[in-house]
Amino acid sequence: MDNLTLELTNEKATEHLAKTLAACSQIGDVIFLKGTLGMGKSSFARAFIRSLSRNKNLDVPSPTFTLVQTYLDIKIPVWHFDLYRLNSPHEIEEIGMDEALSSAISLIEWPERLGPLSFSNRLIITLEPGKTSEARRVHLCPDSAWEERLKGLNL
Repeated sequence: MDNLTLELTNEKATEHLAKTLAACSQIGDVIFLKGTLGMGKSSFARAFIRSLSRNKNLDVPSPTFTLVQTYLDIKIPVWHFDLYRLNSPHEIEEIGMDEALSSAISLIEWPERLGPLSFSNRLIITLEPGKTSEARRVHLCPDSAWEERLKGLNL
């Protein structure tokens, strides 16, 4: 499977994509969320985490200032990283990413701040402006582990 591009008409469509991907995610998965400010990375993460929690009202704050928020008491644990404020890839060691990679799903906003690190079970999601102010064009770039799962989805 090559990269997949989707046209999402609004935030509800982005939330639906997040819920669909959450349903096939597993421990050890790493999901990179790329895009400029305001493209919906946090909205995607919020819908993804709420889907796994089975609580549509779960408080899911953006980890912009804390760098990481953990959700350990849900169907599959999730660590939500926002690396926008990261000054150096060396700071990754201080926020527990190693633990997240082995025991949870890692949602990582601003992954380009990680430097040249390599991850298995990786899905890169890039959100860009769509045809309208509410729309988004979403590019999915799966590694081999994600390719098989994406083939079975109706995206």
